[in-house]
Amino acid sequence: MVEMGGELVEVVAADGTVERVVTRAEMRGQRLQHRGVGVVVRRPGDGAVRAHQRAAWKDVWPSYWDLAFGGVCGVGETYEASAVRELAEEAGVEVTEADLRFLAAGLFEDDAVALVARVYEIDHAGPFTFADGEVERSEWVARAELDDWAAARQVVPDTLSIGLERLRIYSSGS
Repeated sequence: MVEMGGELVEVVAADGTVERVVTRAEMRGQRLQHRGVGVVVRRPGDGAVRAHQRAAWKDVWPSYWDLAFGGVCGVGETYEASAVRELAEEAGVEVTEADLRFLAAGLFEDDAVALVARVYEIDHAGPFTFADGEVERSEWVARAELDDWAAARQVVPDTLSIGLERLRIYSSGS
């Protein structure tokens, strides 16, 4: 388990403007709006999405499945730098900011999270390594099977808000 409660996080307005800096524990405890990123990993050739199950110790949505690797942006960190860092930490995939393709941006809010997010995608066939322990397991999901796959699992709601239709049909390689 990774200790993250003391990590510093920016509290932001809906437009992403930084209002103040707090600890991650304070941000989670008060459900403060913060910046986050996700990276959808697609298999070259067929565009299948690399899904993963989050660790049971995660502070939000433990053991849920996700269609994007990602997390909270660090203080002063760009969305792109955060996406590169998160992908390396969670999946062992080393990319550059230039490798990222913008997919979506927006606000997400539920009882657990208030988030200003950007989502990117990359093409990568692996290998994948999960050294930081944030991922329990992973698998490829064909674009045509995303709806059925998601219906059969608990999937993190912020990723679902991207829209399965968008993930099923969109790929810059298509």
